[in-house]
Amino acid sequence: MTNTPVVVIGGGAAGMMAALAARQTGAQVTLVEPNEKLGRKLYITGKGRCNLTNNTTPQGVLDHVPRNGRFLYSAVTRFPPAAVMAYFEELGVPLKTERGGRVFPCSDRAADIIDALFFALKRQGVALLRGRAEHLLLENGRAVGVMVGGEPVPAGAVVIATGGLSYPATGSTGDGYRMAKESGHTVTDLQPSLVPMVTAEEYIPRLQGLSLKNVTLSLYDGKKCVYEDFGEMMFTHFGITGPLVLSASAKVGKLLKKKYLTARIDLKPALTAEQLDARLLREFEEGKNKQFKNVAGSLFPAKLLPVMLDLGGIAPGKKVHEITREERAGFIEKTKAFPFTVTGLRGFQEAIITKGGVQVKEVDPKTMESKKTKGLYFAGEVLDLDALTGGYNLQIAWSTAHAAAMAAAEAER
Repeated sequence: MTNTPVVVIGGGAAGMMAALAARQTGAQVTLVEPNEKLGRKLYITGKGRCNLTNNTTPQGVLDHVPRNGRFLYSAVTRFPPAAVMAYFEELGVPLKTERGGRVFPCSDRAADIIDALFFALKRQGVALLRGRAEHLLLENGRAVGVMVGGEPVPAGAVVIATGGLSYPATGSTGDGYRMAKESGHTVTDLQPSLVPMVTAEEYIPRLQGLSLKNVTLSLYDGKKCVYEDFGEMMFTHFGITGPLVLSASAKVGKLLKKKYLTARIDLKPALTAEQLDARLLREFEEGKNKQFKNVAGSLFPAKLLPVMLDLGGIAPGKKVHEITREERAGFIEKTKAFPFTVTGLRGFQEAIITKGGVQVKEVDPKTMESKKTKGLYFAGEVLDLDALTGGYNLQIAWSTAHAAAMAAAEAER
């Protein structure tokens, strides 16, 4: 047990977990949050259902962290997905595992996760201070508190868990980056990630609202394939979104700052070109005098068909018995590689997470304590850590917050 007073800045996922974990060791804890409600960003995660982790091993988590995964090894090993799941079930939230290992509350309500954390904070006696953390109080290279609303809040340790810049409407204002810089830390380039993509072609907005399942999305830098995966995506008025696209943004975001990428969708990945041609010939045989548009309709959703007819190189009114082998091959090529151009990413307003943050070289991976300022700890999205979709980013928040809290509570005053 310890009596070290700990101040946690930020009432999101990482901040609430840090406050609870520090309090459970016996520390006096003050949680600083300007929003009226805690966990505002959690309300919108997983489309309001809260994909709180992934039911996998610690290595399974690290495999989904494109950069700086090694930094997370200690934190994720000590507080892995299994521990997170047990933690929330002990708080009274039954959980379920869905496709891809994604873990949700059985109720499909993000509010149940937030309420469980909030009432645990109240039961444990964590002091909640409403206000904005203006700047750190530093003495002789050590964090000794924080200024909130013009008043000093002294502390033996300070945990910065302020989130990133994504979804600024939820309170992600970048304060953590500012305070990190003020205390001598490097903040790497910040950019939106797990974010929809903007496309160039006029026919993409015509497909707005169309969801595709079981397709393969490939992105190319010239002839080099820089991303390829299988799953779900959706067309919008500006481009594309959905799980495939969000994960792609985490991999190719930096490239898109400099250049456009060529995109291809395999609309029928379960069939080879030869198998698709055989299927088309069977359709032709069954309706020799039908117009091509009436036969092709069996291959695609109604909204996609006009665009495919425009791109496919076969006149929609042409009788199927008049279509040549070359014309069939061209149409099949577009079906196996539906083409368009990705010109960029949408902004922080639509990004699930922020790529970039406090440079992890300046943070102890076991304790999350700053290597530059004693008594200062970082947790969650403020760090230069980000993962693919599937609950991995919240797992990073829980694990880093737990590590920071356990160390902060034991910090020497």
